[in-house]
Amino acid sequence: MANGQSKTDVILIGAGIMSATLGSLLKELAPDWKITVFERRSSSGEESSNEWNNAGTGHSALCELNYTVEKPDGSIDISKAIKVNEEYQVSKQFWSYLVNSKLIRNPRDFIMPVPHMSFVQGAKDVAFLKKRFEALSSNPLFQGMEYSDDPAKLMEWIPLMMKDRTVSGPIAATRINSGTDVNFGALTRILFDHLKSKGVDMKFNQHVHDVKRASDGRWELKVRDIENGTVTRHTAKFVFIGGGGGSLHLLQKSGIPESKGIGGFPISGLFMVCKNPDVVAQHYAKVYGQAQVGAPPMSVPHLDSRLIEGKESLLFGPFAGFSPKFLKFGSMFDLITSVKPHNLITMLASGAKNMSLVTYLIKELMQSKEKRVQTLREFVPNAKSEDWDLVVAGQRVQIIKDTESGKGTLQFGTEVISAADGSIAALLGASPGASTAVPVMLEVINRCFPQHIKEWEPKIKEMIPSYGMRLLSKPELIQSIHTSTARTLGLNHEPQAVQ
Repeated sequence: MANGQSKTDVILIGAGIMSATLGSLLKELAPDWKITVFERRSSSGEESSNEWNNAGTGHSALCELNYTVEKPDGSIDISKAIKVNEEYQVSKQFWSYLVNSKLIRNPRDFIMPVPHMSFVQGAKDVAFLKKRFEALSSNPLFQGMEYSDDPAKLMEWIPLMMKDRTVSGPIAATRINSGTDVNFGALTRILFDHLKSKGVDMKFNQHVHDVKRASDGRWELKVRDIENGTVTRHTAKFVFIGGGGGSLHLLQKSGIPESKGIGGFPISGLFMVCKNPDVVAQHYAKVYGQAQVGAPPMSVPHLDSRLIEGKESLLFGPFAGFSPKFLKFGSMFDLITSVKPHNLITMLASGAKNMSLVTYLIKELMQSKEKRVQTLREFVPNAKSEDWDLVVAGQRVQIIKDTESGKGTLQFGTEVISAADGSIAALLGASPGASTAVPVMLEVINRCFPQHIKEWEPKIKEMIPSYGMRLLSKPELIQSIHTSTARTLGLNHEPQAVQ
């Protein structure tokens, strides 16, 4: 039975880092607007934003080798690395604004300094890493990056990875101390606590199962209370669908033309977590390697120092897998029900083009724990199976759409889909995700509220001094941002030494 209808200015679907960021920005820009958040789980940050469901890397392309591609002429294309790094600087500026405004009290609750490293073996990959280092280290965004192919130096940097290692060929690593570990689950909860104190209506255990245009042009949502089954209706001038993998179904229900022809392919992930504190204490860095041939970009292996629930942790992975669910707590029918007449050909084309990926995922899914430990030993040669547990991480849904590359092209990025009139927007895709939450949500604001941008611009520039600029065109601003955000976010001190 449906209850009466309630009206609000903005509805945010999903209580993850994206909705938390957009809500925080809008509350600063339009404090009088009424905002309502609907979340199907019992609290915020339980799906992809949860600290156990992502790598926690403040992605700034310092260590991710897949952001720098070797071109046919042998040179390194660093354009994507620059873009990702610039976007992360925007996120850090906004977080610093929240700290300086006392809206976040202790940045250590969600961010800490951790060196970011890339690690490779073999002549081909070592040559690539050296060229990558030369291309990046001369760029002011990557100032302070070091390179070494000396095993003795690597023993200083990553003793856990070098101990008992048989070095039979070229080996090398890069390191930069300005990397970070970000607890996006904690940040999500902090932001929503702040929004709740500002009058934002947080509604948990609420499943949004329909989104449609009302006769007055507003958006009408049908929402079911998971605990008692009550159905309520809510309308808003603007709706943001930030429900992770669940966003695709709701976008399809909106019926906007921009939602047509888009499909989704779910990929699950697993991590190994070290439960031996003596081993955890021997490593302090986020170390990324090269992905296996045929592996999706989000499966790049990495050994990560993390601070989770106030405790230092060590995680290795991810190991890719497959589940038809679009959310970790989703339905086994998510993939099937996302196939519609308008995207059927696109989905079939994608299936035909990506059989090697499907085969890879099935192979990954069938791996035993011991097989996964063997993969871990490529990073930690003396790893013992009994020291590591397997943890299921979050679900990611990659976008499938028709592009210039052909029908059914699998996209590995993040994309904002919005109606022509800007009244509804959805975030689809996975990577680099949370690290670029602020610039992505600024894109939503620019697309959906163009009539307010001139009025809001001074406040946006107060929150994000580099707004509207390409950082590389202002090298002096890069240094200023690095200095100020490091000071405000507590990133100035030297990362701890490993034992």
